[in-house]
Amino acid sequence: MPSRTASSEVGLSREQRGEHTLIALSGELDIASTPSLRERLHAALIDTGPYVVIDLSGVAFCDASGLALLIDARRRVGPGRAVVLAAPRPQLLRLLHVTGLDRVFTVRQAAEPLGARPAAA
Repeated sequence: MPSRTASSEVGLSREQRGEHTLIALSGELDIASTPSLRERLHAALIDTGPYVVIDLSGVAFCDASGLALLIDARRRVGPGRAVVLAAPRPQLLRLLHVTGLDRVFTVRQAAEPLGARPAAA
């Protein structure tokens, strides 16, 4: 069986659309991938607009270290700026609900909240 490498399994892209910063994650957010992804995500969160949308539609798996990564991103964005988790797959949506993180983040079913202003957290 081939060995897993975080760099081949996790993607991150960043796009600025006016006041909205869209960060798309893809792959598996797990203990193997989050250390290298954390550095890339921190860099992507520099100079964001007041609305940060994290598109999770490409995330195939997420464990506790992936959730910790999302919480860390929320902290880095800081108070008074909105963080939206967009388009999580059903398993990740359930995980957010079970852990109560759906009350910490604004969660949207689609990655299209860019036209609407989410409430600041």
